[in-house]
Amino acid sequence: MAGRRASVRVVPRSLILTVAGNPTVRRLVATPSVSRHLVSRFVAGVSAEQAVAVAATLVAEGLAVSLDHLGEGAVAEVDAESAVRAYLDLLACLSARDLTDRAEVSVKLSAVGQRLEEALALRNASRICAAAEQAGTTVTLDAEDHTLTDSTLRVHAELRRRWPRTGAVLQAYLHRTLEDCRALAVEGARVRLCKGAYAEPPELAFRTSHEVARSFVRCANILLAEGGYPMFATHDPRLIDIVAERARWYGRPPGSFEYQMLYGVRPAEQRRLAAAGDTIRVYLPYGSDWYSYLTRRLAERPRNVAFFLRALVSGD
Repeated sequence: MAGRRASVRVVPRSLILTVAGNPTVRRLVATPSVSRHLVSRFVAGVSAEQAVAVAATLVAEGLAVSLDHLGEGAVAEVDAESAVRAYLDLLACLSARDLTDRAEVSVKLSAVGQRLEEALALRNASRICAAAEQAGTTVTLDAEDHTLTDSTLRVHAELRRRWPRTGAVLQAYLHRTLEDCRALAVEGARVRLCKGAYAEPPELAFRTSHEVARSFVRCANILLAEGGYPMFATHDPRLIDIVAERARWYGRPPGSFEYQMLYGVRPAEQRRLAAAGDTIRVYLPYGSDWYSYLTRRLAERPRNVAFFLRALVSGD
C-alpha cells in the first residue's frame, strides 16, 4: 500500500493533463460506470437543486461554501447566456433556502463570454453580481489559464467599482502573482490565493512544488499584511500551518481571513479547522460539464489518481 501511494505522488501534473486530454480516455471516463463514482465524490450533482442541497448540509456542519456552475470557454453568445441563467437560478435557490449568508458563487469569465469579447463577459458578470447583491451574497471570479489573467483582472476592477466585495483569484505558480497580490491587497478586497491548476509554459510559471509553495507563502504574507480579506485555497498541511502562524504574527483574528478546500478533499480536516474556530469555505462545483474540472483536480493533487484508477478499473 505504501509503495502504491509513493508511486502516485510522483505522477507529473503535465502527464496527467496530457493523458486526460486524450479523446479515448475522455470517452472511457465519461461512461456511467466510471463517472458516477468520480462525480459523486468531487461534484455536488448536476442541477442547482442538488448543489444547494449539498451546500445546506455543509453549512449545517459549520462550513461556508462557494458554488461553481461547471463550464468554461463559451463559443457562442447562447452558451454564455445559458451560463448566466444557471447562476441566476442558483442564486434564487440559495436565497430561497436562506443560505446566502454562508454561500457565495464562483464564476469563470470564459463561461460567460470572455473569449468572445471582454465587454460581453463584463456585462454578463455584472448581471450575476447584481443578482448576488440582491440575494445578499458575493461573487468570486475564478482564475483560468495565463492568457486570460489580464482580462480577468480588468473585469474584476470594473466590477469592484459597483460591487466592491467581488473576489479575485490569484495563482501562486505564476511568476507575476507576487505583484498582482501587491496590487489587490487593499482595504475591502477579497482575494483567493491558490497554487494553480493549468499547464503553463516554464517561462511564466514555477515548475517544482517547492517553488510554488515558496511563492504561496510570499503571497500570503502580502495578503495578510494589508487590509483586505484573504482566502487561502490549499489542502497542504504545511501551508495551512504557515498561514496560521503568519496570521497570528500579523494580528489577524479568526474571521479576518479564511481557508478554502475542494469538495471531496480532506473533509475531516475541513471540519477540524471549522471546529477550532477558523472559517472554512468548501469549493462546491456542480453541473454536467465536470470532466475538465476533475482532470485539473487530479493534476493538482496526484494522490487523487489512486481513487480515479480504482474507479476506472473496477467501476465501483
